[in-house]
Amino acid sequence: MIDYQRLFEKVQNHHPLIHCITNYVTMNDVANMILAAGGSPIMAQEPKEAEEIAAMCDALVLNMGVLDEKKLEAMILAVRKANALGLPVILDPVGVGASKFRMQSVDTLLQEIKCSIIRGNASEIKVLCQRKGKEKGVDADPDDLIDTASLLADAAALSQQIEAVVLVTGVIDYCINQREVYEIRNGHSMMTRITGSGCMLDGLLGVYAGANPDCLLDASVMAAGVLGFCGEQAAKKCQGTGSFRVGLIDEMSQITIQKIERRMKIENKS
Repeated sequence: MIDYQRLFEKVQNHHPLIHCITNYVTMNDVANMILAAGGSPIMAQEPKEAEEIAAMCDALVLNMGVLDEKKLEAMILAVRKANALGLPVILDPVGVGASKFRMQSVDTLLQEIKCSIIRGNASEIKVLCQRKGKEKGVDADPDDLIDTASLLADAAALSQQIEAVVLVTGVIDYCINQREVYEIRNGHSMMTRITGSGCMLDGLLGVYAGANPDCLLDASVMAAGVLGFCGEQAAKKCQGTGSFRVGLIDEMSQITIQKIERRMKIENKS
């Protein structure tokens, strides 16, 4: 059983520092989400300082949106240092099936480093596991969302292959390691209508994993559930997508353990 209070209190007491090599489009939202959750962000992208910054931090977040060669170099340098120090590493293989460059870059990363958590949509996880699948830009193909059993089998196989937690996000989120499967039903459809909700989840995964490196599966489930709950609350108050985006961060800044314990829609399906 997940100890929500322990996970939450460790974040609030430790205020983990999270190194994010992330998407330029959503960098500001990721930083604000990390701050709202109780962490501190640092968004260093320069290869010349990647190792030095990684050594200061509690977790490393790698997001492959708006990828280029220089950013890939920084990722490899930062993650080598994080691995050497035993720090959690979160990888979001954005649009991995959309181009050869993205696929080759993910292969390079996974050959060079050890990830702690991989977060992706159904198509991204299918591509990583089977080397096939379709994506609509960086979004999941609807066909990949239909067969839940196949999706969970792919996620479990990927978890086994890379020895990491796999978080598959969609209408229902699934968090999997080599022994357990959690189903997370928190969330709202408005989260798919703004740019950056997935990137913000990456940052939140960094916060909870950085503060709780000894229980990465629980930390991943917690992060997905809490962001989903904040999405539910923001949707009740917003006037449209713009106010929803701000409201999502507002709700995170007002989260309490009492709200978490009452509202998590999480089930162990193992």
